[in-house]
Amino acid sequence: MNLARELEAVLVDGDFATGDVPVGDGPSIHDVLAGRVSPVAAVDGRDSIRVLPSGRTLAGARAVDLSRLPAVLRVLEREYGRVVIDCPAGLARDVGHQLSSATVAVLVTTLDQAAVVDAIRTEELASDLETPVGTVVLNRVSRDGVPETAVNRIEASFGAPVATLSTQPTIAAALERGKPVRDVAPSSSATDSFAKIARRISGIGC
Repeated sequence: MNLARELEAVLVDGDFATGDVPVGDGPSIHDVLAGRVSPVAAVDGRDSIRVLPSGRTLAGARAVDLSRLPAVLRVLEREYGRVVIDCPAGLARDVGHQLSSATVAVLVTTLDQAAVVDAIRTEELASDLETPVGTVVLNRVSRDGVPETAVNRIEASFGAPVATLSTQPTIAAALERGKPVRDVAPSSSATDSFAKIARRISGIGC
């Protein structure tokens, strides 16, 4: 959500089974991928960012036709310019469809060993699909920061620059309200961090 806000992009909830992007009362990506409604008609543009939410029903998730996804994203790109897909964590069964349709990937992980291993596997899949990783975001970092040696090690593992997001009350408050951090605390360091990540990937074809 925050990256979409900074890039002025339409946000697509790409977690078709357990989406966590706030939803309205209109159609969802389930309806779009089932061919029941057009992509543009399903976009909710009432807030500061335009959102194509995921559905919340098992029946809806089962009805999606993932082969429609690339065409759906092309329609949204023509209409809105930029598209950000919020993918499920780890190697969910459908994440390859999102990665193969992307111009650039942003991997979000923590310093937890299991999380880093999952992120490395996702990077390997992205590489197989010829989707470059624009940056690796280390999330929930302590205010003391990350040792430079750890950053260098992660950059070497992923072949991509590292950005960090510390644990901050402003991020939690924005998440609780279902809003981007910029809309809740525009002058915060968290907003600056998201803006920096957006600027970094803007130069990689995004």
